[in-house]
Amino acid sequence: MAKITRKPAPRKAAVPKKKAKAAVAKPMAAAKKSLKAIKPWTPAEIHEVFSRFRKANPEPKGELEHVNPFTLLVAVVLSAQATDAGVNKATRVLFEVADTPQKMLDLGEERLREYIKTIGLYRTKARNVIALSAKVLSEFGGEVPRTRAGIESLPGAGRKTANVVLNMAFGEHTMAVDTHVFRVGNRTGLAPGKTPLEVELGLEKVIPAEFMLHAHHWLILHGRYTCLARKPRCEVCLINDLCRWPEKTV
Repeated sequence: MAKITRKPAPRKAAVPKKKAKAAVAKPMAAAKKSLKAIKPWTPAEIHEVFSRFRKANPEPKGELEHVNPFTLLVAVVLSAQATDAGVNKATRVLFEVADTPQKMLDLGEERLREYIKTIGLYRTKARNVIALSAKVLSEFGGEVPRTRAGIESLPGAGRKTANVVLNMAFGEHTMAVDTHVFRVGNRTGLAPGKTPLEVELGLEKVIPAEFMLHAHHWLILHGRYTCLARKPRCEVCLINDLCRWPEKTV
């Protein structure tokens, strides 16, 4: 029987490294180009946007329930990766028995866990709340610090926590960027950014001072109830005619 010989399958030509890098870089460059192609907001348009927000909701409030700066701080720390509604359900009872750093310390970590066990990551959060209570007492005289650095030095508190507390408890013109503000800033083109900090600084740069006290609440509420992640409600959007999102439905 004659021996059958098979020809080896032809090898695919190797793609030079430069061409491979170019293939990856091309769509990235296109994405950047599309962002640059979006017409920037004018100061007049930005003023109009926040004028509409103010007219529709003159005194917006944060949805985390609290009774003083300390309970606000605790509520914000507990709200990481959790819903405001879920946090409120737990803290309504908690704050009746522990609304100061000393009372929280007296409660203790084990008993605190029982109050907040319905909240995600409750064990870590209970440990942080007890630790921050001790630090507020030992280093800040029992009062929530009124500086960003001071708040960020507390266990479980980051930049967003500091911005929320400074704004809501002390009336500072800060911009807390959560997932909703991050989405609105990017989608509308108001303040595009790859990180929350970029969006925060971008918004602070363009929003007029007269709106800054309530600006982060308006943007959070807009993202939570109108500019939804999966199915934005463009048909009822207050700023639809000004929004730069190319996929808006109206």
